[in-house]
Amino acid sequence: MSTHTAQIDELGTSAPAAAVRTSVAAANRDRIWMIAGVALATGLVGLFVTIGADARWLAALGRVIVARGAIPRGVPFASASTAHWANTLVLAELIFHALESAFGDRGLAVAELVAVAAGLGILAQDARSEGARPSQIAVTLLLVTVAAFPSLAVARVQMFSLVLFPALLALLRAEERRPSTRIWLALPLLALWSNLHGAALVGLAVLYAYLALSRFRRQRLQAIGVALGALVALCVTPAGISTISYYHGLLTNVAAQQGVGQWAPLGASPFDWVTVAVVVALVFRLRRRLPRLWEIAAMIGLAALTVKAARDGVWLLFMLVAPAAWDGRERGRWGGLAPGLAVFGLLLIVMDLAKAPHPSGVSQRMVSQAIEMAHGTPILADGLPAEQVALAGGRVWAGNPLDAFSHRVQTEYVDFIQGTAGGRAALSAQGVRYALVTRGSAAASLTAHDRRYTEVASDATAVLYGAAR
Repeated sequence: MSTHTAQIDELGTSAPAAAVRTSVAAANRDRIWMIAGVALATGLVGLFVTIGADARWLAALGRVIVARGAIPRGVPFASASTAHWANTLVLAELIFHALESAFGDRGLAVAELVAVAAGLGILAQDARSEGARPSQIAVTLLLVTVAAFPSLAVARVQMFSLVLFPALLALLRAEERRPSTRIWLALPLLALWSNLHGAALVGLAVLYAYLALSRFRRQRLQAIGVALGALVALCVTPAGISTISYYHGLLTNVAAQQGVGQWAPLGASPFDWVTVAVVVALVFRLRRRLPRLWEIAAMIGLAALTVKAARDGVWLLFMLVAPAAWDGRERGRWGGLAPGLAVFGLLLIVMDLAKAPHPSGVSQRMVSQAIEMAHGTPILADGLPAEQVALAGGRVWAGNPLDAFSHRVQTEYVDFIQGTAGGRAALSAQGVRYALVTRGSAAASLTAHDRRYTEVASDATAVLYGAAR
């Protein structure tokens, strides 16, 4: 064989090998970018994670279920009537009880970080499957994390939806690319979701947008079957058909009607404008590739929800990740930063896991003192303190879940938290002799000006008032 022929053979065998090595290196670099984006975002959240409302009452109710070996009727730690309430979130209550009893608030904080990492990881993979470049995905995830920070950094029952909503999006987009019988997986996903968090309704709405504007045009019978099955799946909870009543109460509770607390509209908080700015930036990026019709419809619906209740902005932001991260241009810059950013993000997560969550609510000493002085009578407490009393084994007059109570009780309790005149009715509620309020809150001001109540104990976090007998 001539030297020239040998050189050609050598080139012929080495070229494919070099191509394979280049491909493997590119794939590894892509994976590192994905890890960097998810790790940095999760690590950032972990620096500020705290325990929010809708967390401790779940654990308290889960403890009652375990102790009795049965689901109680209504809310057993509240004195105001809740007999009509349909309890659909038993699975969430048991999970929160297991976390709280085994690890305390740290368990809830770690679970929140796991949910954030899992949700962002699914979003990243979904965007990659849609053709987005990993470096752009990492940047988009960081932007979304900053914009959705109030939702991501507060451990509450919403943590389950942080995973399930991205999972549904990934399923629907995969079905859009290649329709199959996997669409039926949406039903068990919704059934699980409905047992964990009320945002399953948001998932149902997005599913219907896909079925009506995409699937129905190609497979009408299947689309109709999935749509009907989704309604049934939503009711596969311990409450059965009464699940419908639960969702009705959730959407029509007084806090939702008045737009207070977690139901505050867009613009009520200065941070909301960060969300608006990021949404506008992501929407501007959609000019590179127009989303599908069902995605546009879902985005418009989620935008409307966000205007009504700012906390729903997280779902709009999640919906925008995949299309906004898409960028058809090849970019080789900054690739060398990926390993360092990934390591830094993972180190942040390790640090987050080692520290306790930021304190929330009032001191445990004040909670214990209130329960001891109440001697089994219901305590009137605002927001987080009410959940702390319930978790510590005490009784409250009313609190979360707010929709479990009558409209009158809800109104009086919300007025009490807001510090308005209508809240005096809560201070006069039957059996209430003590009020535990967060220092400096509107409820504390209202109670302090009520002549029937005098201060009996206090610390830097709370004031305990007792009513004259």
